[in-house]
Amino acid sequence: MRVTVDEDRCAGHGMCLTLCPEVFEMSDDGWAVAAPGEVPADLESAAKDAIANCPERAIVEIDN
Repeated sequence: MRVTVDEDRCAGHGMCLTLCPEVFEMSDDGWAVAAPGEVPADLESAAKDAIANCPERAIVEIDN
């Protein structure tokens, strides 16, 4: 699984960072960004929680 954050939708709430800090971080501008590449298998559940709990629905799972 891979994820991306739609920078036009992200409002910088940081919920994703709280739920899965190994995959998400905040940019210098205060918006969430996802680590490039595959989400490690042991973090997929946490990444899916971040997707489900994003208030702006800005996180998207990318089909491989």
